Amino acid sequence: MVVAIIAIITIGKVVQAKMGVRRDKWGNETQVATPANAAENARLRDEVKALKERVQVLERVVTDNEGSLRLDREIERLRDPNAN
Repeated sequence: MVVAIIAIITIGKVVQAKMGVRRDKWGNETQVATPANAAENARLRDEVKALKERVQVLERVVTDNEGSLRLDREIERLRDPNAN
């Protein structure tokens, strides 16, 4: 009976290790860093960095009042063929 219990526990630990699941000292499950997780994390970091850069550009475009006024004047000048 004791041998069966030990075997079941050992098999359970092996399965958890293969799945990349580890428990902290409070019993909460945490993911173990695997190469696949590391690659996904790197891809997500790059995507977040690109999105932050795009937001910065959009903020600059929205808050650039002088540039937008100059752009409005240029558009109106191009629309009106008589103005030069």
